[in-house]
Amino acid sequence: MIDPRRLVALAAVVLLALSTGIAAASPAKSKATAVVPTAPPPPPFEPLPPPKIYLFRGAMGPIFSTGMDRLSEKLTQAGFSADVYEFTLCRFIGNRVVASYKEKAAPIVLIGHSMGGLCSIIISEMAEKENIPISLVIAIDPAHATGDVPLNVERFINIFLSDSVLGGGDVVAVPGFRGHYASYDLKENSRVSHINIEKSDDIHRQIVEMVTQLPRIPPQTQSGAVPLRYLVPADTLVELWDSGVRVPVRPGDTMESIAAANRVPLWTLAQSNSLAENAQLTPGQTIIVPRHLTPPEPASAMATPPPAPAKRK
Repeated sequence: MIDPRRLVALAAVVLLALSTGIAAASPAKSKATAVVPTAPPPPPFEPLPPPKIYLFRGAMGPIFSTGMDRLSEKLTQAGFSADVYEFTLCRFIGNRVVASYKEKAAPIVLIGHSMGGLCSIIISEMAEKENIPISLVIAIDPAHATGDVPLNVERFINIFLSDSVLGGGDVVAVPGFRGHYASYDLKENSRVSHINIEKSDDIHRQIVEMVTQLPRIPPQTQSGAVPLRYLVPADTLVELWDSGVRVPVRPGDTMESIAAANRVPLWTLAQSNSLAENAQLTPGQTIIVPRHLTPPEPASAMATPPPAPAKRK
């Protein structure tokens, strides 16, 4: 007869063996790791089609706005579609601009001298009613009657003489404008007049560079763009920036060091920030610095334009 105590001990050994085997066969449960979904990368930027460029002469354009024809030739040589028109055809050409964009969307560039500058704004307003963006408007000493820059204009540059009788349009943007804006008053330069301001070869070169860059510029927010307004010092070389950006002041920064670091003239910082050129800066404050959407190629400056007649008109 088997001892009951031995049976109990044997059963305990069997149960222990079974439980050990089961534990070995069953891997320990690991804690579930949370999987954080990642946003898909943005699609690569596709360059835009070449811009369509429309240039407009002022009154008696074939005589006094010949710089527009020379600029058109340079843009055409650079491979762009660039035609010159009289300002008297403004609305007719405006309808053509709208129709052309609806047929095949491409960046629109409007450049006008004198009454042609006024025409550039009129066409921008016509395009705004059709929800069509204008990539770039350059007004060169536009007429005083020129209206404000509408909201559909992405970049606006005004090069003018505030004391000019035939031009002198100090064009501003409508309230709520969030594009890129830069205004250059050249009245201090005695060599510049209404009838030669549009003939500067260096301004032409910078415009060609700017137009060349347009299709390469990816979409970006314009909320950080700060408008620029300059009274350009006499006989000063001018670079056509299209807006400003706020730069934080770090310990040890000075107006001069910030100008040098950003490769801009000291006078631009003084005017943009209403400060003296030797003003003391405080770490944490911001300084408005002129900028390009993309760096120019090469560093640009405005060469001395042709001599003006003895009396400014």
